[in-house]
Amino acid sequence: MKRIAYFLAAIALAGVYACQQSGKTAESTDYVQVRDGKFYRGTEEYKFIGTNFWFGAILASEGQGGNRERLARELDLMQEVGITNVRVLASGEGPDTVASHVLPVMQPQPGVYNDTILRGLDYLIAELEKRQMTAVLFLNNAWEWSGGYGAYLEWAGCGPVPDWSDWTIAQNYHCQFVRSDKAKKMAADHVRFIVSRTNTVTGKPYSESPAIMAWELANEPRAFARDSVTKACFAQWVEEQAKLIKSLDPNHLVTTGSEGIEGCEQDADLFRQVHAFPEIDYVCIHIWPYNWHWIGPASGPLEVGLARNGATSMIDSLLPACRNTSAYIDACRNAVKDLGKPMVLEEFGYPRDGYLIEPGSPTIGRDGYYAHILSQLVQSEKLQGCCFWAWGGYAQPEHRRWQRWDDYVGDPAQEEQGINAVFAADTTTLKLIRLAAESIKTAK
Repeated sequence: MKRIAYFLAAIALAGVYACQQSGKTAESTDYVQVRDGKFYRGTEEYKFIGTNFWFGAILASEGQGGNRERLARELDLMQEVGITNVRVLASGEGPDTVASHVLPVMQPQPGVYNDTILRGLDYLIAELEKRQMTAVLFLNNAWEWSGGYGAYLEWAGCGPVPDWSDWTIAQNYHCQFVRSDKAKKMAADHVRFIVSRTNTVTGKPYSESPAIMAWELANEPRAFARDSVTKACFAQWVEEQAKLIKSLDPNHLVTTGSEGIEGCEQDADLFRQVHAFPEIDYVCIHIWPYNWHWIGPASGPLEVGLARNGATSMIDSLLPACRNTSAYIDACRNAVKDLGKPMVLEEFGYPRDGYLIEPGSPTIGRDGYYAHILSQLVQSEKLQGCCFWAWGGYAQPEHRRWQRWDDYVGDPAQEEQGINAVFAADTTTLKLIRLAAESIKTAK
């Protein structure tokens, strides 16, 4: 427990030793830019704590799934604890008949859009502008929970999307995306449609919104194959999509959405290659200690993990999880440090103690892990931002697995609702975030 206390104290120590520096607040019209390996908004360095809020456009809509009163409360609470950035889904493809699929869908058929969700995205961006918050908008998804690769491949005539019960079959299907001209063209058409959009709330083109920090090619894009041909197709697709976005919107940053070396088939050279293109402005990585078998059981049903490891497994696993996390950050940073670009840890999650899911249930292990991540953000230059997965806020989950029109909590529908979510009731976690945000602000 003493070592856990060390991690929990790390953020406070960062604040004690931070140097105070005066400076003007960034104007609301300032875009986030990259200079000398750091983010700037106006004249101020922009080091940030963010959260994954992928369902933001749905929540901001006026149709099913929408709740603008809740949206306002969520954004207000984020601001209160020092969260300045949200990572949001700006896509969603395929039929609404898949149980684990995001609903409502933004693009149910190729080139056919749900105007209610589009206006929800408009409203969300307008609300972020009011609060001088920023967003990273991802335009595709390698995973099936929002359509993405699988939906485009099915539309391209590659057959039905397989489930992930057989990893080999699923990978063999999804690796076709970067080799399918037809699938990639439909994905590029979506990029053109969204990036070129004019906001119906503000009347401004998206390209002129100060609330958009960056466009992201996809959530966790992968080659899904280790052969050199597929890897080359993957890198080419990254370059083409980044160039397309920059041609449509030169004001905003572009990044990949990559998990890092893990998401590049364990190929550090490929990880560097896809972030070396001049149109890619910064590096992003993800870290998942549970999914990557650093803690608890091998990935599988969480109920099995509870039976094997008991209610304290998240606490017992904290130190090895932190060691592996630091090693992974260093490995990714070393692979790209010669590029001189900022690096963001834009997804990280840690289950609640005992694999519980209820708002307010114990998070001793998670708090220790968050403290470790936040201390690296505050005390070093390895990371210029981090976004935890995910924001649950004021959601009231009704079922262990998401069912239609339950509150979204941040965990995708196929996962336990609340296992990685941070709720408003998780006061100790929010306190850590607030303390880290204050330390960042003080150090400017």
